[in-house]
Amino acid sequence: MKKTAPAPRTPEETLSLPVGGSHDGRTRLSVARLLLEQGPIAAVAVADALGLSPAAVRRHLDALVADGEAVTRDAPRLGHRGRGRPAKLFLLTESGRARFGHAYDDLAISALRFLAETGGDQAVRAFAERRMLTLVDRHRAAVTAPATPAARAEALAGALTREGYAASTRSVGAGEQLCQHHCPVAHVAAEFPQLCEVETAAFAALLGTHVQRLATIANGDAACTTHVPLAGPGITAHPVPHGGKSL
Repeated sequence: MKKTAPAPRTPEETLSLPVGGSHDGRTRLSVARLLLEQGPIAAVAVADALGLSPAAVRRHLDALVADGEAVTRDAPRLGHRGRGRPAKLFLLTESGRARFGHAYDDLAISALRFLAETGGDQAVRAFAERRMLTLVDRHRAAVTAPATPAARAEALAGALTREGYAASTRSVGAGEQLCQHHCPVAHVAAEFPQLCEVETAAFAALLGTHVQRLATIANGDAACTTHVPLAGPGITAHPVPHGGKSL
């Protein structure tokens, strides 16, 4: 009797394969997800967040580094230069991020290359705008309902997280920073920056204020970071249009 080949594993199933048992696999997945959502992050912070011992966390972090799925960087020194080695921060590499979803990147890039060759840059931009419009329409009411840009930014972070972007906000100076710790289309956007440009314009329209993109995963940064300035009273959101090409 002919045997049926087993179904291919999902990226997260691959990452959670047992190392010293199924519990090890689940823990390593939790560590990797925390690096995805909060990296760069120190080992002690990972241990605190997951309720694990520093030694246990270090073992999983070392394994991720050995597998090429995480790297380290020195933490910035605060105040006077201290003695000893600087603390290490951990973050996922592109290989590590791919565990959480870069499926069909090659197909998407090939399709957009063909679109660029046959329709030019404007065709690629029109595709990016249509894609963003589809995403925005699912969350337009929830994001535009709050009265202030800061509250809308928080609502937008929640919407993006539901779409797989692992987003969060934090107050920085006279504004909010919207951080997307994961980007499902980062590999594609590295070649076609129109995706990032259209996304930024859509954020500005939804939040009702000018925004500034500070960093992107597509450019090799740890997260996509967008600065949202605090607006004065009376500023209202300008909803993203339901039709047309302008976002």
